[in-house]
Amino acid sequence: MATTLELTVRKAPWTRPPRELVQAFEQFPVAHIGDAMERLGLVDGHINPVWAGAHCVGSALTVLGAAGDNAAVIESLNYIEPGDVIVINGFGHEHRALIGEQLSQRFAAAGATGAVIDGYVRDRATISEIKFPVFARGTTPAGPFKNGPGVIGEPVAIGGIVCAPGDIVAADDDGVVIIPQARAEEILEAVKAVAIHEAEMTAEITREYS
Repeated sequence: MATTLELTVRKAPWTRPPRELVQAFEQFPVAHIGDAMERLGLVDGHINPVWAGAHCVGSALTVLGAAGDNAAVIESLNYIEPGDVIVINGFGHEHRALIGEQLSQRFAAAGATGAVIDGYVRDRATISEIKFPVFARGTTPAGPFKNGPGVIGEPVAIGGIVCAPGDIVAADDDGVVIIPQARAEEILEAVKAVAIHEAEMTAEITREYS
């Protein structure tokens, strides 16, 4: 007998950070942001880009579903706003892919800048071809169940880090960092200082060995 889909969605929209604040982080690598946060907020290093060179920055749209089930992930399409990153707690489940080429294309068409998944995906070749930034634990050809339950727009665990809806997510070849929205301006100033220090050290090395 089929299971009835049960989804819980916040009744009031969560607050997304100002677009210009989110975009200000685009110029910095994840490693610099992590340094600015004293190495806190960095997601488990086993969550990696599906294709080399993938990078994204955006406001977190959080999704929690049963292991191996993507009913809530599909429902999240109704809540995407341009500039969102879909952040999915899939419990690290290895045996079912939570997204593939179809959802990746739909996410991109809805204006999402990327997806970060504590779980597995499939259709690596197509995701790479369309250049939609996806970060996950790995790939499997097995498709997901679609029974629910699930939650959208509540804090989730992602690679050992708590991510609340509206936090800023930055991801690149090195991995993923979660920037708490309440501290984003403070962290932005800190990462600017880190970037200046890194540039000074690079210049010093160049002078020393040139």
